[in-house]
Amino acid sequence: MNSSVAPHGLHHVTAIAEDPQRNVDFYTTVLGLRLVKRTVNFDAPDTYHLYYGDTSGRPSTLLTFFPWPGVPKGRQGTGLTTATAFSVPPESMGWWQERLRSLKVDADAPVATSNEEILRLRDPDGLVIELVASEGDGRSGWDGVAASPSDNAIRGLFSVTMTEQMLDPTAEMLAGMLGMSHGQDTSDGSRFVMSGSAEGTAVDVKASRSSRGLQAAGTVHHIAFRAPDGETQAKWREELMDAGVPVTEILDRQYFTSIYFREPGGVLLEIATDQPGFTVDEPLLELGQHLKLPPWLEPNRDQIEGALPSLRVPPVPQSNT
Repeated sequence: MNSSVAPHGLHHVTAIAEDPQRNVDFYTTVLGLRLVKRTVNFDAPDTYHLYYGDTSGRPSTLLTFFPWPGVPKGRQGTGLTTATAFSVPPESMGWWQERLRSLKVDADAPVATSNEEILRLRDPDGLVIELVASEGDGRSGWDGVAASPSDNAIRGLFSVTMTEQMLDPTAEMLAGMLGMSHGQDTSDGSRFVMSGSAEGTAVDVKASRSSRGLQAAGTVHHIAFRAPDGETQAKWREELMDAGVPVTEILDRQYFTSIYFREPGGVLLEIATDQPGFTVDEPLLELGQHLKLPPWLEPNRDQIEGALPSLRVPPVPQSNT
């Protein structure tokens, strides 16, 4: 089946962490992303949902977390998204390598492939993050590292990597049902590319004989693709249902609406709308500074705040206001 609609790129990646304060400190201070929203997991409101991205948290720049204190450590393996890559300016790669070394971050030396230079690191929970030297990425990112010239800032998502026991069923969904283009093949997999701009549009699928992964701290919970509007999202849902793919109702996530389904290898996928965005409930200059709840949870604010651990968030740098 070939879809009549196609994703416009990556919207966000959501992962699992253990300690919310450690998570905030790493992604804002070490990687220099902006905490654009401090809210809760709408399905489990005793847990934070933390969103990081560029100045306004635009789709294609977002990495989000469910930090569950006490959650066990996960295990990479098949049936999971095993790497999340961000785009950085090519000339910044040496700066990033030295910064991560000086901060004692678990990171590898940059590796050059046929198309890209990649610096792989792991966050405090073991989540695999890649910095990819990417030419021509016009996104401005967020100049959130005080010691960093803005020219070094992370621009946004570049790609995700899904690891599967069998490539073909996943490839058929991505290229057929989801309308992605089959790009370059590698020795262990294939790249699929979404329509739209060249920024944040790649999905790498790799084959592995390893055991099935365990989804917990340090692993990705789900990846989300962009739908420009609710009408496109509804068409996508209809086509998935017609193809026999179990898919959720359209869910209100306050900053976008979402549908969820699984690809054949087990990775949870989401289709999220670009609108209304993160300024729907707080001004741009105050993003991430306050705990925000959707209207249906606001009556329970006292109970919810009492269940959440305290969290120190960085002030907005004056250079960005």
